[in-house]
Amino acid sequence: MSVIAISISTVALAEIGDKTQLLSLMLASCYRKPVPIIAAIFLATIFNHALAAWLGVVVADYISPDVLKWVVAASFFAVALWILVPDKLDDESCPTERNPFWASFIAFFIAEIGDKTQIATSILGARYADALIWVIAGTTIGMLLANVPVVLIGKLSADKLPLKWIRRVTCVLFIGLAIGSVLYA
Repeated sequence: MSVIAISISTVALAEIGDKTQLLSLMLASCYRKPVPIIAAIFLATIFNHALAAWLGVVVADYISPDVLKWVVAASFFAVALWILVPDKLDDESCPTERNPFWASFIAFFIAEIGDKTQIATSILGARYADALIWVIAGTTIGMLLANVPVVLIGKLSADKLPLKWIRRVTCVLFIGLAIGSVLYA
């Protein structure tokens, strides 16, 4: 599988039911302006994931390839378990007087800090340091694949998705990524 395909699928799967996906839902129901919200998610993700991928490369410079293989596997396994823990938004208030783009950009960028998708991006950056642009492009596309439908569909999607089962399936897929990263590294 290509670096971009791995990056897209890793982040799209990790994002399902994540707090930033819930944030996308909240922003969509608050502002009801999908274009500036989607643009903000796109730009916030590029900036956040570029930084995360670069930090992954920096860390990888200090770890041998054999050790890195096990760190990547352990990290994917940890993300698999983390996915099983539901996220909740801390503050559901809606400051409608703010510009939807800037409010969404700032909220999304901050919400991504230390998030499992940011950590996954760092791991991918460490693993595929020679293809960093593809990691960033893939993780950004994965983030958009998971969040744009939520913004467009709004609250309806949250009421219809069985997130408990989606989390379980996603957990199994990340365990598969962990095993694959050891076997095919």
